Amino acid sequence: MEATVDYSMWALFARATLIVKLVMLMLVVASFWSWSVIIQKLRAYRQARAEAAEFDRAFWSGEPLDALFDEIGTNPAGRSERIFAAGMMEWRRSHRQDGGLIANATSRIDRSMDVAIAKEAEALQKGLPILATVGSTAPFVGLFGTVWGIMNAFIEIAAQQNTNLAVVAPGIAEALMATGLGLLAAIPAVIFYNKLSADSDRIIAGYEAFADEFATILSRQLDS
Repeated sequence: MEATVDYSMWALFARATLIVKLVMLMLVVASFWSWSVIIQKLRAYRQARAEAAEFDRAFWSGEPLDALFDEIGTNPAGRSERIFAAGMMEWRRSHRQDGGLIANATSRIDRSMDVAIAKEAEALQKGLPILATVGSTAPFVGLFGTVWGIMNAFIEIAAQQNTNLAVVAPGIAEALMATGLGLLAAIPAVIFYNKLSADSDRIIAGYEAFADEFATILSRQLDS
């Protein structure tokens, strides 16, 4: 009576060749890396939206801008607050000692807020290229492991000169496991890359809209 072949994932991994094992380990590491980025970004974006909503309430509460700036300081924790602080610091630096304004104050304030937005955008989007890389390369890495495993399975068949399914199936199953792990790593990475990229774009668009509104308010004060 023939012994029953173990087809559990661990058994398939244990029987695989060294190259296929390395491919599988690489894909498992890539999957965990992707999920760590996904979880970190979901938390960061939720916090950024909450901070923006809280700051919007404070900004439009009617409190004087100078008082609000004195309250949050020059190095606040919130992203929206840092953009506001960048504009306010340039606004105050643009005043001469006699109370007048240095020329081209509006353009300098706009540039200061644009630089602050660019820094926040870079921080928000950090890590997203990892998801794009995993999503685009993991299936091909898994396919490489499958091709290598099937090649070795056929070599073993030729060596044993036996095409019985009991001989062929274990090697094919081990090889296909690499493709499965590649898809397991790639699919969540692609889905969340698209979602997180859209979320990031919406958050950054909110910062840009706020900067435009803030610049308009300061422009009115300059005109008056």
